[in-house]
Amino acid sequence: MSRRRVAILISGRGSNMASLIEAARAPDYPAEIALVLSNRPDAEGLERARAAGIETLAIDHKAHATRESFEQALDSALRERGIEFICLAGFMRVLTDWFVESWAGRMINIHPSLLPLFRGIHTHRRALEEGVLVHGCTVHFVVPELDAGPIVAQAAVPVVPGDTEESLAKRILVQEHLLYPKALGLICSGRARLKAGRVVFSEGWDAGGALHSPH
Repeated sequence: MSRRRVAILISGRGSNMASLIEAARAPDYPAEIALVLSNRPDAEGLERARAAGIETLAIDHKAHATRESFEQALDSALRERGIEFICLAGFMRVLTDWFVESWAGRMINIHPSLLPLFRGIHTHRRALEEGVLVHGCTVHFVVPELDAGPIVAQAAVPVVPGDTEESLAKRILVQEHLLYPKALGLICSGRARLKAGRVVFSEGWDAGGALHSPH
């Protein structure tokens, strides 16, 4: 089986990175985590990746005068290492249209809401303020418009009385760690692919399940 060479881009501790690395240990997983790259040399996730035997690289955005210069260095480093696919995992840089379009169809992100609801930041706070009873996370392809790319996979959790931003975020993070490796596996195996701006799947699934909130 041919495994696609994947880079994970991080800015912090890399909890989703760790879940992807763990999934890729399985011999039948269709992706190889070939590189973990951060825009912050002190990112905690770099050490976690090194401990897992993954190549790491830091390209400090502060050392570049422009976003374009930083992204050109980023792009060169990825291509020099034969990277085929990118996972953003807490990468706290807004990417330019040039970079996004250069990697169109080959870059995904995980966002802490059920897109298209609550694009941008402070998603858990906004969900609580709006009074929704179901919240969650989404893996999507990256496009120039923020958090607007084709959806690959979603996971939902109930919002319960007494929830805070912290309690809700904690439950959703558990689902992020399950969903992201599943979504990457679907794409790299060819079971999920882009077609006319949407994600299509090569197989169906059980349509009978549902999450009810309140139960």
